[in-house]
Amino acid sequence: MEGLGQFAFVTFTSILFLVDPIAVIPAYLAFVRNDTPERRRRTARAACIAAAIALCVFAAGGEIILRLFGITLPAFRIAGGAILWLVAMDMLRAKRSTQEGNEELMEGQQKEDSAVTPLGVPMLAGPGAMSTVMVLSAQATGVVNQGIVFVSIIVTMLISWAMLRGADKLLVRFGESGIRVMTRVMGLILAAIAVQFVLSGLRQAGVISNVIPGS
Repeated sequence: MEGLGQFAFVTFTSILFLVDPIAVIPAYLAFVRNDTPERRRRTARAACIAAAIALCVFAAGGEIILRLFGITLPAFRIAGGAILWLVAMDMLRAKRSTQEGNEELMEGQQKEDSAVTPLGVPMLAGPGAMSTVMVLSAQATGVVNQGIVFVSIIVTMLISWAMLRGADKLLVRFGESGIRVMTRVMGLILAAIAVQFVLSGLRQAGVISNVIPGS
């Protein structure tokens, strides 16, 4: 990626679209439907904090994990792009099956810490988001770029917290169909980012030449 601004834009949009707080709203409302307003606020806050911690841990330890297992950055970028593509395809179908299963949802409904799991992890911080922050952190050069990754995570979670806090109003305003449409739009953009990840990985691995624009 060329330029600090481009890196910041791609980093923030990738994380935001993968976290996809809009698509979490129906599940969140199902979890807190019998809770008091104060309990709902605590649940939203705890879910976003848990997701932020999980993503920051993966961002901080990404390069160490790659070195530990002898994985090159190009290989991980290609794998990360493939995961993003699968997530994007589910988003285009307005599904979230790649991030959480029915067993996790049922387990979360029966536990007091449902704000942490599955709402925080893996619904907000799913495998796609985790692998992406690892790739972005590993390819970030310098303190500034590293800081951009962590700031993007925090800003994304603040946006997610605000959306969960206003979940009732958003659902009434846009409806289930409106949320599905927005999810599909974000899925389309995410699919393009996934392809870019794969192309960049192939270029860095020497499989394709540098003549592909923007790769």
